Amino acid sequence: MKIWVLIIKSPIRVIRIKKLKAKIRLKRQMLLVKVALRQETSETKSMLKTYRKYSSGQASKEEMVVANAQFFDVIKGLGIGVFAVLPFAPITIPLAIKLGRMVGVEILPSAFTITKPPTAVEYTKD
Repeated sequence: MKIWVLIIKSPIRVIRIKKLKAKIRLKRQMLLVKVALRQETSETKSMLKTYRKYSSGQASKEEMVVANAQFFDVIKGLGIGVFAVLPFAPITIPLAIKLGRMVGVEILPSAFTITKPPTAVEYTKD
């Protein structure tokens, strides 16, 4: 009788382990997205500060180059947002990213690309 209990419990245990593994993997992915969004937010805030300084004539050319690159990233993010409202978004977004990389165009903003190392994000109350 004990053998039957082991045979029945084994698949249930395997299913529980797979479910736990999937949950942990999902949490890790969500944390990576959270870090990328946090980085993108801080970069966008610095871009807006640079544009504010530019309007008063205090920004340098190097600051403007960095701010314009970040503005380009914001525009990229808005482009991905168009795909998010389309039906079958979980299929179309990865497909668009893959096709873009095959052609040589990076669709994702720089905070979501894996090529550059992550940077430390400082929190300030503004």
